Amino acid sequence: MTIQGLLDQLQATRDAEWAPEQLRAHADLRRSLEENADRARFVRPGDVVAPFALAEVGGGSVVLDDLLADGPVTLVFFRFEGCPACNTALRGYQLTLAPALRELGAHLVIVSPQIPEKLLAIKERHGFEFLVASDPDRVLIDSFGIGFAPDAAARDESRRSGVDLGAILGTGEWTLPYPTVVVIDRDRIVRFADVHPDWMVRTDSSAVLAAVRPLVGRRPAP
Repeated sequence: MTIQGLLDQLQATRDAEWAPEQLRAHADLRRSLEENADRARFVRPGDVVAPFALAEVGGGSVVLDDLLADGPVTLVFFRFEGCPACNTALRGYQLTLAPALRELGAHLVIVSPQIPEKLLAIKERHGFEFLVASDPDRVLIDSFGIGFAPDAAARDESRRSGVDLGAILGTGEWTLPYPTVVVIDRDRIVRFADVHPDWMVRTDSSAVLAAVRPLVGRRPAP
């Protein structure tokens, strides 16, 4: 089982069940995100991550320096708790990535701009044992250059169809992160970064583990 394989199954179900015009609109939006992404902004290996603290949905804080005291940290950015593709991918990570990272002594943190009160549902729904963090002020999303938002016309059209992303996120803002995985070593240096503007494409667990394994046991620089 791969993460992309799970997403391909989701797409196959949609291909069988959705109307042609819905499939076309879905594909056009994903294609537009790919074509218009400013990849020069994206986080990349070698970047240094500033210390941060985010709210954890179960209460308390996710503090980078505290996590790095134990080993490397993997951040997985997703859209919001009700996103079907995110739920599919995160269930896959729970099975294929989280246990392996735990055995390596590395931390897994999933991050969304949705407020903690709304994010709690996804942790409870799937019984996630890893950290689920909220970035409503886009501290990490902006610093990693992975945020995007629809223009005013697209927002109005979305509201007319009954979807208000600002209300869904609980922030009044419409910025979402591209699905992204970032691996940070104990010196706060990015060792792996993978960004996908098309939300139906996600990083596979094998690639993340290949990046994390060489970092395990490495002490931070003095």
